[in-house]
Amino acid sequence: MLFLHSALSFVNSVITEKMPDTQISAIICTHNRDTYLGAAIDSLLRQDFAAEFEVVVIDNGSCDRTREVVEQRASDSRLKYVFEPTIGLSVARNTGAKVASADILAYLDDDAVASPNWLQVLYDAYQDNSQLAIAGGKVTLLWPQGIQQPYWLSSGLAANLGLYDLGDSIVYIKQPGLTPRGLNYSIRGAFLKEIGGFDPQLGRVGKNLLSNEELQMTEFALQRGWQVAYLPQALVAHNVAPERLQRSWFLNRGWWQGISECYREQLAGQAGIAQLRRGSERFLRGLYKTLQYFSDPAERFDKFVYTYGQIGYLNAAIHGLISNSKSPK
Repeated sequence: MLFLHSALSFVNSVITEKMPDTQISAIICTHNRDTYLGAAIDSLLRQDFAAEFEVVVIDNGSCDRTREVVEQRASDSRLKYVFEPTIGLSVARNTGAKVASADILAYLDDDAVASPNWLQVLYDAYQDNSQLAIAGGKVTLLWPQGIQQPYWLSSGLAANLGLYDLGDSIVYIKQPGLTPRGLNYSIRGAFLKEIGGFDPQLGRVGKNLLSNEELQMTEFALQRGWQVAYLPQALVAHNVAPERLQRSWFLNRGWWQGISECYREQLAGQAGIAQLRRGSERFLRGLYKTLQYFSDPAERFDKFVYTYGQIGYLNAAIHGLISNSKSPK
């Protein structure tokens, strides 16, 4: 074990040295997910990929067995480990991009499992299309043993668990809302550098559920003439943690989604009184649809989560207005 500690420390100290033959860098950003992490890493180390690739684990301030899980696989020279103490998914993703050897960056969540040809499908897509900036694939759900999808969970809310399926054909995304899920996500390093990296003001930080960083990336790509693609063959399965099958988790997720949307608009220069109008209109619309689907448990809860999220949006908008009013002119 002492050797493994030393080997991993060595990797951590020299990781900034680029390996020129690496064609794609698979990156896992993880925070206290030792239960699932090993399966995620193994699914990458077992990839059917014709060229050189690396697997980079960004340990984002974990205090569980994360390092030990990586150490158990330290004999594989393709595996690298970096400890990033600043908590935040966007921070961790930027760290991963900085230390990666390849220009094509493939991000896999720490609780997901990639299909054997995941990297090859992504790599081929970038090789075939020089204008491709972002690509991601289909996501299925892995339910905990003995548990099925709850009767009150709609297909729309299942997307909050990572479900993503635009069919069995390649789709070029034109609407940012259809952007690939972050758990099965790749991006061209040159494009990421062009826009300055992932915005640390968006994306999960610890237990808060800030999001919308992928949506913002797609907006940037389309504005700059790049392309964004859904690749159905780049398949990933996402574990559904038991704690995410509580109604309270979805309400909390909806609340943070509202806050995330408010922040994204503010970063895009769309802050101000107009946000109060938009949020109020969406709240009333959501409330109406909640009542409209009262006899359908799944759709009723879906619309209620949306409505609750608008309260989070309005709360963030009001705080933004107050902060701006107190700022020196």
